[in-house]
Amino acid sequence: MIMTLEEPRVKVQREPRRQLPHHSGWMTVDDGVTRRQCIVLDVSPGGAKIVADIAIEVRDHFGLALAQDHSMHRQCEVVWRRGRTYGVKFVQ
Repeated sequence: MIMTLEEPRVKVQREPRRQLPHHSGWMTVDDGVTRRQCIVLDVSPGGAKIVADIAIEVRDHFGLALAQDHSMHRQCEVVWRRGRTYGVKFVQ
């Protein structure tokens, strides 16, 4: 028995994303003890997609700085993982 769905697909409204080709970022893990460089692939007001170029233990929460001086960082929560690529949302 084949079932078909005749309802139109609902388009999911997403936040505008800014592509950042190979923009460096810095992850702060272990409660601020360890800082590691990463690549920020894109960023939006609510989150980002990053790639960790080294094998580290990325927990569910960490800090992310988009500037090398680390003066301003955002707290992040991992929402998905694919290998060393992570989708994160910014949390308060």
